[in-house]
Formats: sequence, C-alpha cells, structure tokens
Amino acid sequence: VAEGEPGEGREPFELPRFWDALGQTLQVTSQEATKLSLAFSRPPLPSAEDCQKLSEDVQNAILAVATVYYWLPKGQGTTLRKMVRDAATEVVEGMIQLTDTILNAPVESLSQEQLISTGGVWEACEQVSNLPRDNQAAVVSALAACLGVVKDAVEEMEHALVEGQDPYGDIMEDEELGFRGNRDTYWSEADRQLLSSCMGLMKASKACLKKILAAVKAHGKADSPEQIAQLDDLADIANEISPSVDELALSMYPPVSPLAVRLNAAKLASVLKKVLEIAKTSHVCPPSEEGWVQFLTGAVDHNMNKVKNFTQGQL
Repeated sequence: VAEGEPGEGREPFELPRFWDALGQTLQVTSQEATKLSLAFSRPPLPSAEDCQKLSEDVQNAILAVATVYYWLPKGQGTTLRKMVRDAATEVVEGMIQLTDTILNAPVESLSQEQLISTGGVWEACEQVSNLPRDNQAAVVSALAACLGVVKDAVEEMEHALVEGQDPYGDIMEDEELGFRGNRDTYWSEADRQLLSSCMGLMKASKACLKKILAAVKAHGKADSPEQIAQLDDLADIANEISPSVDELALSMYPPVSPLAVRLNAAKLASVLKKVLEIAKTSHVCPPSEEGWVQFLTGAVDHNMNKVKNFTQGQL
C-alpha cells in the first residue's frame, strides 16, 4: 500500500474522523509529556520499572501521532498534508527536547528548562487544532503567508527608494566602514528609472497574490481530486513568488548591475505569468474573474518590457 493511501478492505477515508483521531492522539501525547515531566520533577527518581513504563507510554503516544498522520491520503491535498506533517513533526521534536532536558538536568527540582520544554509539547499539541481542515483552507493559509512576505518586501523597497539618494542611510558610520563617499552606495538617475519598473513588477506580485487569494476564498473547493490538485498547483507556484521578489529586491541595491536586475526581473515575470495561467485555467477563476487575470498579465508584460528597454544599452 502506498504511503498515506487507503488500502484494500479499509473503510473510505473521512476527514472529520481523521481530525477526531488526530485530536485524541495529541491529547494523549500532551498527557504523557506531563506525566514524564512530573515523574522527574523531584527526588526520588522513578524505579527502573517505572522508567520503562514511562518511556513505552511516550513512545506509543508518538507512534500513534505518526500513524494517524499517515492515514491522511495525498489525494486530500499536498498542501494540507505538509501542514499536518509539519505540525506533527513539531510535537515529536518537542517530546525529544523534553526527554533531552530531563536526561541532562539534575533531579533536584523542576528546572526552568524542563517547564519550558513541557510547555513546548503542550503548545505543539494545541496548535494542531488551529490547522486548516481541508485543502481549500490550507491553500488560503499558504497564499496569505506568501502575500504577507511579499507585502513586507515591497514596503521595504518603497521605503528605501523614498528615503533619498542613500539606501544605506540607516547604517551608522564607524571606523571600520569609514565615510561613504563611494558612488557604489548610491542610485543614479538611470538606476532609479530602471528600479521604478522593477517596483511595478513587485507590486504586480502583491496584486497577483491578493487577487488569487480572494478567488480561492470565493470559489475554491476541495470536493474532487481535480479541484484539490488545482489548488495544490496554485500553492506550489505561489511559493516561488516570494523568493523571486527577494532576489529581484537584492539586485536592486547599489551598485546596480543591469544584467542581474534584468535576469531577476525576467525570472519574477515568468513566475507571475505562470501563476496567472494556472489560476486562469483552474476552477477558482470563473468568467467573473477573467478581467483581473488579463489586466495583471498585461501589467507584468508592460513592466518587463520597460526593464528590457532601460537595460538594452547597458548589457
């Protein structure tokens, strides 16, 4: 049987039952963390027999969490599955840290590290209750996270451009840096013309994510394998936007290399065109959504053409 896929003779997979089972195993895991911590909170040490029982109970609780995770089929959405896997991994790592803390701490009283580690397991177990309940909600969460990162990058670059001729103005002068009379720390007028088109691409990135997020919220469904797969495709390509925006932003700082800027702008434009194409052909974009897809596709092309024109004679 493939990992995470229902096998022959099993009952059909149901998401509500999965969440109930996961919640129960995490409740047990949280309780086992408490028992383990209390057993080693003061002398005398538990007997060898008690230690064996405690370790077996902890091991069984963790194995139960892993087992329930593997019940979640990939067909329910790779975006959802990754979020569940990451949350389950945090629980396992939290229990490992608690065990290490107990092994390395003298048994005189409940140490601060032990308290923190125990609380870490509790928190990791509780956080699972906040996870998205299906792939549509998972993709909404993933897109919202991407949008937040891109918004920050756009605001940071806007702030640097508005501040004036010195993008490194917030760096204190010191003996090592010396006085910065170097033109490599400033933008020329030609640089600024090029960067305005790059800012257009960065703003188009933010607009793309904002519009796609709204479309997934309004029209996204996780009722069929095709819908679930389309949502995963959107999340996967959207994850490429933020790193591409960051690479472009880094190449925009002086000394500006027109070639580096053009290459990074082209990479971002390609990712955005791909995102828009995937959105356009998916169920999240009915005819009512086609207008903004067309508009943003034009905006990406327009700004990329401007970048090409500004760099034509400088390469």
